[in-house]
Amino acid sequence: MARDIRPKHKLCRKYGEKLCDCAKCPITKRSYPPGQHGPNQKRVKLSGFGKQLREKQKVKRIYGILERQFANYVAEASKKSGDTSKFLLSYLESRLDNVVYRSGLAPSRAAARQLVTHGHVLVNGKSLDIPSYRVRVGEAVELHATSKKSKLFENIAETINKKEMPAWLAVDAKKLSAKVLNNPTVENPNFDAKSIIGFYSR
Repeated sequence: MARDIRPKHKLCRKYGEKLCDCAKCPITKRSYPPGQHGPNQKRVKLSGFGKQLREKQKVKRIYGILERQFANYVAEASKKSGDTSKFLLSYLESRLDNVVYRSGLAPSRAAARQLVTHGHVLVNGKSLDIPSYRVRVGEAVELHATSKKSKLFENIAETINKKEMPAWLAVDAKKLSAKVLNNPTVENPNFDAKSIIGFYSR
C-alpha cells in the first residue's frame, strides 16, 4: 500500500502553517523553512500557479494521500453537477481513516490509518482494513471488541468527550463507535479547495 514516508513536519515548515495533527509540531517554535538557510530565507511571492500547487500539496499532506488517488478524487468530483470543491471535501472527509480520526478514536489521521490497516476497526459490524474506504451516510464505525479491551484505549472515552465533534457525525463514547449522519462538510478548512480544482482544470 503506497504512502508518504517523507519527514511529516517538513511541509508544515515549508508553508509556514500547521498541516499535521501533532500537538508538538515544530512550526510553533521554528516558523521558518527547513534547511540550514531556513532562518535567513525569505518567503518568495508565489504566482497564480504556485498558489494552486501549494494548496494541492497542503491537502495531500493533511489527508495523507498520494497524487494518483487525489487526482481521482478531483476527477470524480468534477463529473458531478454543482460545487465541485464541496464534493471534493466530502470525498476526503468520508475516508474511513478520516472518520476514525474525526470521531476521536485516534489522535491523528496517521494513527487512524494504522488502526484501520491493522484490523482494529469495524464498519457496520464487519472488519475493514482499507483506509480509503468511503463511509456512507447511515454507516457505523467502531473499534473491534478485542481492541476495546486493549490498554491503548483505556482512557479513550474521556478524550472523545472532550473533543468537539463535527455536526455530520454522532459519536458514542461508551460504545466507542460513530455513525455518519449526513454528507461530511468542513466549515473552515485551512486550504482553498477551489484553487485545487483550478489547478486540475488547466
